[in-house]
Amino acid sequence: MSIMAYNGGACIVMTGKNCVAIASDLRFGIQQQTISNNFPKVYRINDKCFVGISGLVTDAQTLYQKIVFRHNLYKLREERDMSPSVVTNLIANMLYEKRFGPYFTEPLICGLEGPDNKPFISGMDLIGAMVATNDFLVVGTMTPAMYGVCETLYKPNMEKDELFETISQCMLSSLERDALSGWGAVVHIITPEEVVTKKLLGRQD
Repeated sequence: MSIMAYNGGACIVMTGKNCVAIASDLRFGIQQQTISNNFPKVYRINDKCFVGISGLVTDAQTLYQKIVFRHNLYKLREERDMSPSVVTNLIANMLYEKRFGPYFTEPLICGLEGPDNKPFISGMDLIGAMVATNDFLVVGTMTPAMYGVCETLYKPNMEKDELFETISQCMLSSLERDALSGWGAVVHIITPEEVVTKKLLGRQD
């Protein structure tokens, strides 16, 4: 088994019209053994930027703590929050610094960029090789199942309610096809005015 799939789990980010969504499953397991069904892989960096980190859970938690530390230093020095593109470059640099003994994680970054609140999503592999797109990105053990559903259901410029429905259907239908993730999911919708968080019920078997 790949070390990236040791704890299972998966994340999706998706863009809409002046909004973005990020979702992850809630399973924490050790190979085929499920330990918890209340373990989201999505972390809030600030009001307009979230990070989803799949992969080895211990490395994901370490990476998140280092991101928070760097973000707090940035806020003290610059007196403002990091934008999603700055967070992307920060994480990419942190991962590349550790390329000879990498964190076994694949982060996804999403948020609203600049004063016009332009949707921004990006992702990278475990040594920080970045990809940025304007539709959706997926990581985790159920990636093969997620790609097909996302490509089928996604369309540009969705309003926040339609975006929630689309990312929820993508997540739940993909969970049915992967034994290492699932047990429910959580979805965050980021808009210029608010962050809406909703939990999805999934099969518990």
